[in-house]
Amino acid sequence: MVQHRARVSRRVRRLTAAVCATAVAAVVLPGIARAQEPGPAGAEPIAWADCGEGSVPGAQCATVQVPLDWSRPRGERITLALSRLPARDPANRIGPLLFNPGGPGGSGMAAVAYSDLLSAAPEFAELRDRFDLIGFDPRGVGGSTPVTCPKPLHDPAVGAFPRTPAEHAGLKRFNKAAGSACRAATGALMDHVDTGSVVRDVEALRKAVGAEKISYLGLSYGTEIGSLYAQRYPHRVRAMVLDGVVDHSLPTRRAAADEARATERALHRFADWCAGDDSCVLKGADALAVYDGVLAAAEATGINASEPGREVNAEELTNGAYTYLTQPATWPYLAGALAAAAGLGGAPADASALVAPASFLQPEYDAYRTVGCHDFVSRTPGFPDMSAQAARLKRIAPHTWRYSEFWDWTSGCAGWPVAPANPPAPLAVHGAPPVLLVSTRYDAATPHVWAERLAARIEGSSLLTVEGDGHTGILNSGCARGHEARYLLSGRVPAAGTTCAPSRSAAVTEALAGGGPR
Repeated sequence: MVQHRARVSRRVRRLTAAVCATAVAAVVLPGIARAQEPGPAGAEPIAWADCGEGSVPGAQCATVQVPLDWSRPRGERITLALSRLPARDPANRIGPLLFNPGGPGGSGMAAVAYSDLLSAAPEFAELRDRFDLIGFDPRGVGGSTPVTCPKPLHDPAVGAFPRTPAEHAGLKRFNKAAGSACRAATGALMDHVDTGSVVRDVEALRKAVGAEKISYLGLSYGTEIGSLYAQRYPHRVRAMVLDGVVDHSLPTRRAAADEARATERALHRFADWCAGDDSCVLKGADALAVYDGVLAAAEATGINASEPGREVNAEELTNGAYTYLTQPATWPYLAGALAAAAGLGGAPADASALVAPASFLQPEYDAYRTVGCHDFVSRTPGFPDMSAQAARLKRIAPHTWRYSEFWDWTSGCAGWPVAPANPPAPLAVHGAPPVLLVSTRYDAATPHVWAERLAARIEGSSLLTVEGDGHTGILNSGCARGHEARYLLSGRVPAAGTTCAPSRSAAVTEALAGGGPR
């Protein structure tokens, strides 16, 4: 999404938790009958308050309440956490611009209020002037009513690629037990953290902020929220940017194959970069051979990692390497992590840096898994089917097959005890204003082909392609950010076939390291 997920820094996570625990005003939103009424009538205004220490100057925070189960609008309520940066030029204010930085599990509230995510890019300066930038934590995430999983959802002894029927049965037993613990600790919310419910929440937020229409900027998993919102509420969209596109209409097994193919290509592009760039510590060596050697050693005996303080296996290291591969800005760190894991330079092999960004080590992983099992469940009724899918991935991605996000859901949702509420389904958007889709040509996390497919099903949409590497245009091209900003301000999409060159901004890279898509 997907790596589509968004990572927020530890500082941001601490501040998010602190703000949500302090006096932030709450408002109860109307039930489903009122939510279907035209316009913002009926929703009480949100009581915004200063976000407090460490926040972006002027940032305001609040909470709102929505139905836990939208089919029972007058039943139990849950809380959503919001943040807002009010327009700096209120006389020329356009309206609200809702932002989701990715996930599942990314904190939009923190990204707006604490990371200065949308203020760092000079191309976005006028957005700050003319929009109220609003971030929200989807249900189950961050400062909103959270998913709680008291048992780890990952066990290094339980492989994601079972080799026998007995191992497959063990994987399902582990997932069932871990998911059941989440369900017991979280309660009924576990049944309602699907993206379809999130979209109902977004429509309720539109009414609560008093807007006839919203503008929306979604990255990675945030594009799934946006595209489904546009399908259900096309006449409530003023403008929408979908950057790092997820095509939720694809069967999970097909999405896993697409992502595996893109990740394998990214590894080869990393190796080519490493061969010719002085910032790569493996320059002069065969980076691909080093990568394969590290994984072979981990497969055979494991490699010590001082953090998390044990030997880590090949699946876990491929998971960490995947995250580095999704952004060329982190390729130098991947090279250093591989060198350390291989024990190059005479030091004992230590795989800590290579495993550090692995998804299962991140605090948002509980939400990532629980939402994913609602949205991206794969039909693997038995060991033969899962084995056949795994064999296909090995053929497609002979170096990187051990991890992709969609395989994480394929294996992690086998035996999951909660029925999926929003499985992949056909999507088509009609009646909305033109939507801008943005995709990088060599995105390892959300392959370019997904953007092409989805663009064909959104009436009047335009696809902007960044001819380079990395996940999302916002992170990898000033040209793309400029097009996104101009479109959000004017509503006019770029001409068909428009492309951008990749470029880097130190300010954007630094800001997005705390709140951008993984």
